[in-house]
Amino acid sequence: MDLGIKGRRAVVCASSKGLGLGCARALAEAGVNLVMNARGADALEQAAGAIRSEFGVEVVTVAADITDENGRAEVLRVAGEVDILVNNAGGPPPGMWTDWDRDDFIKALDANMLAPIAMMKALMPGMMERGWGRVVNITSQSVKAPIPQLGLSNSARAGLTGYVAGTARQVAPHGVTVNNLLPGIHATDRAVGLDKGAAEAAGIDVEQARKNRQATIPARRYGTAAEFGATCAFLCSQHAGFIVGQNILLDGGAVNATL
Repeated sequence: MDLGIKGRRAVVCASSKGLGLGCARALAEAGVNLVMNARGADALEQAAGAIRSEFGVEVVTVAADITDENGRAEVLRVAGEVDILVNNAGGPPPGMWTDWDRDDFIKALDANMLAPIAMMKALMPGMMERGWGRVVNITSQSVKAPIPQLGLSNSARAGLTGYVAGTARQVAPHGVTVNNLLPGIHATDRAVGLDKGAAEAAGIDVEQARKNRQATIPARRYGTAAEFGATCAFLCSQHAGFIVGQNILLDGGAVNATL
């Protein structure tokens, strides 16, 4: 399918690996020119080089922390006029509700709620003026079904979800759509870390821990960054203009819910 976005320009945050990279690659395959961001310069340049070579699109890189005000300012300075924004950032650490104080919550809000809001506020006015734009926020399945040990993430991402619910409907008349993608577990470095932690806690090997986790997913496997990216690219496409303010699960059926 021709997504109708060849020649568009996208900012993809935290895109040197994992789900962010999956989104960047899928957009590049559709002919979108990229501004790729990540904190680690080496991994970012390696990922960008591979995309340039494979898809022949323009790729500009900005090594910066998107959750930091100065980092965002540098990304925005380099980005210029942007048609597509994919917001992404790593989640806060797990723990118990007794572990967290005000500063912990402020850090989580800065990274997973206020940073994507700041990017939207900076880039959506231009999209609205030009009459076309796409924003996709990578959040988490925990927005639908809270994960007890991820209380910081649950809180910050739920706040972003509430913001998007209202904002998406305000900008839609101007040709700009805003939607959220809610990943379950995917075969990324994050999954490797979770499996190692589960293995150590249960006294089993990592492969068994992975099998145990996969058994809890109706699809009986982890998702891939490529299929996640393909869904993101479709939401950014010319064909997705009637999808507004939605929270789309990509979890293999792990969240047991009717709606």
